[in-house]
Amino acid sequence: MQAIADRVEIEALRGEFTDAAMMGDHDRLVSLFTDDAVYRIPDAGIEHVGREQIRAGTGRMGQAWEYFVQTTHPGAVEFDGDTASGRAYIFELGRLRDGGSILNYALFHDRYQRTPGGWKFAERVFEVRYFDTTPLPGSPDVPQTVAGPPAGDGSFTEPASAERLERAAAALRANRFTVEILDDAAAARTRVQELIPAGTGVFTAASETLRLSGIDEDINAGGRYQGFRPRLLSMDRVTEADDIRRLLASPDVVVGSVAAVTETGSLVIPSASGSQLPAYAGGAAHAIWIVGAQKIVPDLSTALRRVEEHALPLETVRAQQAYGQLSAVNRLLILNAEPHPGRGTVLLLREAIGF
Repeated sequence: MQAIADRVEIEALRGEFTDAAMMGDHDRLVSLFTDDAVYRIPDAGIEHVGREQIRAGTGRMGQAWEYFVQTTHPGAVEFDGDTASGRAYIFELGRLRDGGSILNYALFHDRYQRTPGGWKFAERVFEVRYFDTTPLPGSPDVPQTVAGPPAGDGSFTEPASAERLERAAAALRANRFTVEILDDAAAARTRVQELIPAGTGVFTAASETLRLSGIDEDINAGGRYQGFRPRLLSMDRVTEADDIRRLLASPDVVVGSVAAVTETGSLVIPSASGSQLPAYAGGAAHAIWIVGAQKIVPDLSTALRRVEEHALPLETVRAQQAYGQLSAVNRLLILNAEPHPGRGTVLLLREAIGF
């Protein structure tokens, strides 16, 4: 009977989470976690530790939505005394206030803890299994009849074929970029260390690809290079604004990624602040871009659609968590060729990584 009661209580806990999220009741939502709980969304680079961070983070996320629907389906639960682990299956759709739409199927990987107040979440990890940013035809308050859900564009998330990678690489080389095709992020991490001499001043642009691959940590915390980012974060944004601007514009090496690479040999880089664009465009002596295979697109028009429909919604979620504000494509850099052969290196990966 106790096992049955525990299972019912955990199912009620998962249902309470969905109800609190749907109703925007963030105080109730955070009460479902233990004091030291962890809430993570690895695909968006989100990790909150403790109730205070979870409350602040989910509150910022809630402000980004025009409307939001989440449905939870029961999954497995395994008990081990006063702790348990389990999974819940999630369907979500919604529209962001900036006009972006999201539809996804996902899993919550959970750890639970029995407390004097009942079962609580000790950890929730959100794993995306299917993600679609096709604009939703419906609205939050006007019922509409539709023939069915819009078809997603798998080309924005699925790795390009070997043939398409080679075609993009050939076009980039024809445009005087240096190009290497590597198996995965681990290979890129090693290659970046080979390409950049020890002691070099390096600026790493904000990039999920760099974060997930470990390249950002290698450069800024490994001690091998003069990583600019820790120095920039310690500088005063008002009194040292000119020094910050100069550091960003002309490092020895800039390392980052792009939102799209066309099979005709162009790199497409959107930016909200524009901070990385001067170094990318020519201010840095050398530039290295690490690019997941899902970012290969046929042409420029598809690249721009990928920026608006796929990369921007994901970056908006990340920006909400990191900065408490929405992202936007305020500036857009398109590199059609490299005037100085040997300056720009593109590491194309056979796997998908980043936005």
